[in-house]
Amino acid sequence: MRLVTLATCSLNQWALDFVGNERRIRESIRLARESGASYRLGPELEIPGYGCEDHFLEMDTFEHSWAVLASLLADDTTHGILCDIGMPVMHRGVRYNCRVFCLDGQILLIRPKLHLADDGNYREPRWFTAWPAERLELEDCALPEAVRDVNGQSHAPIGCGVLVSEDGVSLATETCEELFTPRSPHIALSLDGVDIIANGSGSHHELRKLHRRVDLIRSATSKGGGVYVYSNQQGCDGGRLYYDGCALVACNGAVVAQGSQFGVSEVEVVTAVVDVDAVRSFRMAIASRSVQARTQPRAPRVPARALRMVASKASRVAPTPPLNERPEGAACPPRRIASPTAAPAAAGATAAAGAAAAAAAAPAAAALP
Repeated sequence: MRLVTLATCSLNQWALDFVGNERRIRESIRLARESGASYRLGPELEIPGYGCEDHFLEMDTFEHSWAVLASLLADDTTHGILCDIGMPVMHRGVRYNCRVFCLDGQILLIRPKLHLADDGNYREPRWFTAWPAERLELEDCALPEAVRDVNGQSHAPIGCGVLVSEDGVSLATETCEELFTPRSPHIALSLDGVDIIANGSGSHHELRKLHRRVDLIRSATSKGGGVYVYSNQQGCDGGRLYYDGCALVACNGAVVAQGSQFGVSEVEVVTAVVDVDAVRSFRMAIASRSVQARTQPRAPRVPARALRMVASKASRVAPTPPLNERPEGAACPPRRIASPTAAPAAAGATAAAGAAAAAAAAPAAAALP
């Protein structure tokens, strides 16, 4: 077995609350590191807040977002853990909704959103442009002075790349709406052999929408195998919408960890241990998948040379079992840590206090089917 510990989170971010948003991001990374995770996933546009609306048309929003990211890169926050952070990025004069992968104070990859939400309550094309899905090559994105001053990095690759750890684990991402589109990026990524697919989302609550999300995530990994890690905004962010959290991890069609749907904690971290070898065995057993995979165009790889994701044999971790296969009352690895950081003074709340808060929380309103 090649075991990997992953962390995802639900954060109660607020539009333009750069100080508070940074504090909650730092807290989620701290809790993820304490749980032994090598990867931490956050919600969509978590640095400025998803609901900034026309403030995304202002340069100040981009500059303050980069200042927050530079602050995270300036200390040891991203050391030893791959951090997948959501923020807006301007590249060659075009605004993109992006995921930024950071490790050891460096930016490894910027991944723009391919398919924007433009129905119901969503108007993303008003503020952002979709990155061309057919563009497989990476480009160089010039980084602002705020980043150059803290780590000396002037450029980072931007595009639809795949990160590969030193021990051979591959990881890529899609963003929110891309899960719901008929030709979702995770289809090509799965056929391309990517082990772990992540989704940082800003999905608001609707009746039975959680059931739909869970069904789509399980389907994404049941036909072609793989690990799917999902993060979501939680609570209100200053607009009319309520985001219902429920971060989760699925593996080969089964949900193995799931957070609360209507939690009141500002920071909730969900962790799971997955077996990469089980993913590859699952895929090899599907002959028709192999036929399709052999002609799948290869996405560019970005090496994460300093990152080791597979747990050592001495770590004594075990794969997290599927939620619907656990005997009632059976002990299992912790999968949810909530940190009730209601005020800045509470930002140092211990992981133990967070775990106690999670244990006392009511179960998700929408149970798994």
